[in-house]
Amino acid sequence: MTTIVALRHGRTAWNHEGRMQGWAPVPLDERGREQATAAGAWLADEYAFDAVYASDLQRTRETAERVLEQLPNEDVHYGGAWRERDIGVYQGLPYEDVYERFPAFALGEAAADAADRRPDSGESLADMYDRTTARFEELCETHAPDDTLLVVTHGGPIYMLTGHVKGLAIREAVLEHSQDNCGATVFDHDGSTEVVAENLTGWR
Repeated sequence: MTTIVALRHGRTAWNHEGRMQGWAPVPLDERGREQATAAGAWLADEYAFDAVYASDLQRTRETAERVLEQLPNEDVHYGGAWRERDIGVYQGLPYEDVYERFPAFALGEAAADAADRRPDSGESLADMYDRTTARFEELCETHAPDDTLLVVTHGGPIYMLTGHVKGLAIREAVLEHSQDNCGATVFDHDGSTEVVAENLTGWR
């Protein structure tokens, strides 16, 4: 059985301020760095990882680096498939402004109902779903059955993966899940895949 632990990155100043991050090069804030270090220690106690993958954005790179300080793995495989949604021209705007003025590209129900719409210079929720779930399925099929993998990513991709495994539409995947900074969601793959735990924060 292959186990995949998907970990959201630590907190950033934009998380704290309520800003749309997308692909912006936003670093972890002090709280986020503390979360990543504590999550790494917790993960080291709970799992023995055979490989580590991560989004190549700054906040996930910093999270992965701090987590890896607690693990015996020597490297991490970075890739764009694990990135958050590219929110295009709305990147950096406060959530509330986008929700009021451009609800199809915010974080609420209107956005979930507009899964195929692309913001200017960005991507749709469906685009993110396709690239994230394709990479996830590739990991499930190419790793040994007894491997345990860590994926350091973002809230959006974890919603997509969780919905994908549960057989949910993108709308339900977005609206029915939540993921704290450095929260971990765990999947087991053994022919089929199941969600065995959601948004674990045992490091707190």
